[in-house]
Amino acid sequence: MENVQLACQEHICGTYARLPVVFVRGEGCKLWDDQGKEYLDFLAGIAVCNLGHAHSELADVLCEQARTLIHVSNLFYTTPQVHLAAELTRLSFADKVFFSNSGAEANEAAIKLARKYSKDKYGLGRFHIITMKNSFHGRTLATLSATGQEKVHKGFEPLVEGFSFVDFNSISAVEAAITKQTCAVMVEPIQGEGGVNIPDHGYLKELKTLCRRHDLLLLFDEVQVGMGRTGTLFAYEQEDVTPDIMTLAKALGNGLPIGAMLTTNEVAAAFVPGSHATTFGGTPLVTSVALKALQLIARPAFLEHVRQTGKYFADRLEELQKRHSLIRAVRARGLMVGLELTMPGQKVVEKLLNKGFIINCTHDTVLRFVPPLIVTHSEIDRLIQVLDEVLKEETE
Repeated sequence: MENVQLACQEHICGTYARLPVVFVRGEGCKLWDDQGKEYLDFLAGIAVCNLGHAHSELADVLCEQARTLIHVSNLFYTTPQVHLAAELTRLSFADKVFFSNSGAEANEAAIKLARKYSKDKYGLGRFHIITMKNSFHGRTLATLSATGQEKVHKGFEPLVEGFSFVDFNSISAVEAAITKQTCAVMVEPIQGEGGVNIPDHGYLKELKTLCRRHDLLLLFDEVQVGMGRTGTLFAYEQEDVTPDIMTLAKALGNGLPIGAMLTTNEVAAAFVPGSHATTFGGTPLVTSVALKALQLIARPAFLEHVRQTGKYFADRLEELQKRHSLIRAVRARGLMVGLELTMPGQKVVEKLLNKGFIINCTHDTVLRFVPPLIVTHSEIDRLIQVLDEVLKEETE
């Protein structure tokens, strides 16, 4: 293990504060390190491996496609890409899809499309996008500029012009920020990196009404909360509202790099040949696997399992909260779960890792649990027991 760590420090840019574990194998909700130690994964690559590790049906599709056709340019047609786009639009509000390699690239496409649509329809001058404080939309220059966290901006100024930030879950704050230059509002239905913040029911619907009143596009960033994470295929389905543009990534390929921007026919018409492009987005290899993952996740029984398991998880954490004053709040929808502490959470993360449980901490004090959606009650019970022990140690 030490050699891998040293080699990493020598050869890979230090953009991550990596924890001292070298993972070599995974299966379901379990991972094993190079010493043979077993871990229960409650992070899933940060909400990526929604169907768990080494899923046999996905592996079969991957191998078969790899032996058939891995890549051709988007100058040509491929069947897996078209099938995935057709299934995503059938299951969502959207008519059209643009495939990319990541969530940041999907959001980059969404930002460009919103600006282009507004210019085509209303002329020059409307290019500002309102986003939310504590939001996270990526680390390309445009998406970090759209991100409402100062720590993400530091060192990269000047930022891309045209973004303003308002309080999350406040309609009046959005309304006050609208100017003649505003073309869109961009929001995560649930903030993940910002601390697993869940808005009030009705907030997203009011945002849509406000956007319609001012001829603004509404953009939902479902990169983390989409693909069954909250108990419905897309988080917006629980709020009786549809966006004009939605972005997906993370669990779309269950670990293979793929992002997608979905939109309506009217808005998509602003993109014409030459407006936007990608070399690797939507290759036959990733879209064949993503199509299979989508078909497995979209099953009603599977989504019901997510809702029931998520409720069980939240109930167990609320029981824990009654025993520990260190827990300030439990926030959960489906299997997107946050536990806010009254202390920094990184020490708890590291203690759990030593005991064989993988989680992470976001926004300094919020423990984030985004396990594979196949997690069982028994596996949740094992985590709760160890978390209980760790919190007792921190209290003493």
